[in-house]
Amino acid sequence: MEPPVITYTDELQADGSVRRNYNNGVFEWRRRLPDGRIEWENSLGQAGVDEALNAEVIKRTLRDGQVFYGREQGYGRTAWGGSDRMVTVNKSSFGGKVGAILAGIGAAALMGGIIWPPDSLSADDEEALRQQAHAAGSGNGGGGDGGWDSSDDSDGWGSDFG
Repeated sequence: MEPPVITYTDELQADGSVRRNYNNGVFEWRRRLPDGRIEWENSLGQAGVDEALNAEVIKRTLRDGQVFYGREQGYGRTAWGGSDRMVTVNKSSFGGKVGAILAGIGAAALMGGIIWPPDSLSADDEEALRQQAHAAGSGNGGGGDGGWDSSDDSDGWGSDFG
């Protein structure tokens, strides 16, 4: 069974934050913290912080301390683990023909099988991913699923989380 696919578009606000609008009616406000992580709060009252552990794996920590992970799939797509697995698709990143194709064919069709994120990581495993990213020169990237740059298929923060 294909996971639910939630699309979104980002709007850069005058204060430098982002309003993310999801196709299911939920919206959220996002802002970059000084350490590069992304703080967010949505219209359902949920809040948390996203951290890119490397170029592929995102750690999401909810306000209540619950942690789950996402994995970048390419083409502005992120697979999210946890009890409610889903794929988010950044429609802000694509225009014209590419956007129409992505919007029309579903999450799994373009990329084949979804590579799901880990269910859990130890603190040592998380640190190893951060070090791997640092050694590769990609830095921390700043917080998966977090950007708003619509000029390319990245999130606009130096990583490819979308």
